[in-house]
Amino acid sequence: MPSQRPEGPGAAGPEPAPGRFRPRRAFWRRRAVRAAAVITLLTLCGLVILALVRDQTGTEGFLVGLGLAVLPVPLLMAAFRWLDGVDPGPWRNLLFSFAWGAFAAALVAIIANTFATQWIATATADPAGAQSLGATVIAPVVEESTKATAVLLLFLFRRRDFTGLVDGIVFAAFTATGFAFTENILYLGSAFGEDRSMGSAGLASVTAATFFVRVVLSPFAHPLFTVLTGIGFGLAAMAPRRRRIRRFVLPSLGLALAMGLHALWNGSSSLFGPYGFYAVYGLFMVPVFGLVTWLAIWSRQRGLRTVAAELPAYAEAGWLPPAAPQALSSMRARTMARDFAHRTFGPQAAKAVVEYEASATTLAFLRHRARRGTAGPDFAGRERELLDRLWARGGTAGPALTFAARATGRVRVPPPYIDYDGYNPYRQY
Repeated sequence: MPSQRPEGPGAAGPEPAPGRFRPRRAFWRRRAVRAAAVITLLTLCGLVILALVRDQTGTEGFLVGLGLAVLPVPLLMAAFRWLDGVDPGPWRNLLFSFAWGAFAAALVAIIANTFATQWIATATADPAGAQSLGATVIAPVVEESTKATAVLLLFLFRRRDFTGLVDGIVFAAFTATGFAFTENILYLGSAFGEDRSMGSAGLASVTAATFFVRVVLSPFAHPLFTVLTGIGFGLAAMAPRRRRIRRFVLPSLGLALAMGLHALWNGSSSLFGPYGFYAVYGLFMVPVFGLVTWLAIWSRQRGLRTVAAELPAYAEAGWLPPAAPQALSSMRARTMARDFAHRTFGPQAAKAVVEYEASATTLAFLRHRARRGTAGPDFAGRERELLDRLWARGGTAGPALTFAARATGRVRVPPPYIDYDGYNPYRQY
């Protein structure tokens, strides 16, 4: 690394002025106040929805449902976090998404679905038809709208962390995972209560059948529905700011698709007969799941290609080591750099490499958005801030990334020339 800061991208940005006057914010606009309000709201929603679920399932059914419903949550969260591994966002956004889905969205959905179904049953004097209509039409509209609200809030108030397709998919998936978690408690707890009243147990029980359908066969059902909404918001985040129509139409289209697929899933048996569930599962759910999975992995790889394309400009200007762009565009090399820093210099060095990788990736995506016209007016200030972060950690991260780039073959190093003067019977003297 050079001893002085280079004249390159971001070098012309203004130095931070110490003691600069900062206008005093109104009380309700302070970050701590907003965070406390959100946490309080979600906590209250959680207490209410869990009390409602326990009231419907009983205490024993609630505990059984809770124990079974929590099983797929760590696996789903790990899968979606892996998808976000190129440019991982703050955990607070993901926890907010999960909590919104599990508490706020679930509470609004259970109240709205119950009220609408009862109103239709009273108006039509057809309880069975009202239940079918509620499951096929009302539930998809209400549930997908409430889950989409979390993605919308992050899109509006966390734009720095909501930059593309992967972010939309991950936020939507975490929200839907939380919603499915609470819903599974209700369904599994109710099934357990039914088994207790009928004296059923084992594999032939309603609890076992419900667990197989909701946790084993279709744990990705709710995330798959809501991910379609997340894709719409992700495409809107990538659109230029002047394309306001596209930024409105794409999320609305994604939400409509989510509602449609959800309605098809819920109404599969009533619309297509006793085997309709399996037909919809095989002909629609599996192909859509495969397509969305491919799109998510492709977007992840596209992020690595963006890093490889955007960072060389900063390396040429001297802000990054020459081998850093090649190392940062490989997840294997990133892991190797962290391990090398931990073994050689200790855990603090490994933490510095992690922060360096995150800042460099964010910088690459910021530059990419700037070239597309979607970075916003604060591009220069954010670029300078990220470059300062890289410079502060470059002394530790630079050697680790260079080692990783060479060890993984991202940068080819010619073998050293050795002048061997020992005995050689074939040498011509």
